[in-house]
Amino acid sequence: MSRFLLIGAPGAGKGTQAERLAQTFSIPAISTGDIFRFNVKNETALGKQAKAFMDRGEYVPDSLTNDLVRDRVSQADAVEGFLLDGFPRTGDQVVELDSILAEQGKSLDVVIQLTADTDEVVRRLLNRAIEQGRADDTEPVIRRRLEVYEEQTAPLISIYASRGIVIMIDGLGEVADVTERILEALAARGFEPGL
Repeated sequence: MSRFLLIGAPGAGKGTQAERLAQTFSIPAISTGDIFRFNVKNETALGKQAKAFMDRGEYVPDSLTNDLVRDRVSQADAVEGFLLDGFPRTGDQVVELDSILAEQGKSLDVVIQLTADTDEVVRRLLNRAIEQGRADDTEPVIRRRLEVYEEQTAPLISIYASRGIVIMIDGLGEVADVTERILEALAARGFEPGL
């Protein structure tokens, strides 16, 4: 039973590490973006509601996001554990996630915070923008996204740190090295693949 949350700035390597950890621990990586896309594509009732907001260029409200996450973590493949990426993003969503898990008699086990030097992250994201042809990903835009991340995420980290469940991992370096750092930190807390 492993219930992990992965937090990190844009460009810190969350997506890559989420995939690797999910595979290693045989748990689903649950990203809110993926949940939205799945429900919209499959035209579920929740997906149709989310699509209406997305089509208007608006954020999907917390209440609907919470319902989608509640539905996803209660599915059979997530019963034995999961890795969340992209949720919670606000203090209210932390309270909601606590409530969702408490209904199942569970709680988050570990919050993995990937840290990375701002200038290095900016360099990574600028390279990614060039590779993927994202003309709107300019340095000022990227730096603003990082500021917003810091403003919104710092309070979440303090909530989870007060519970003693945060492990900070340097997200820079070779992908395999970062994965190894995470696995070592998890093992130190008693979380090892196959247990």
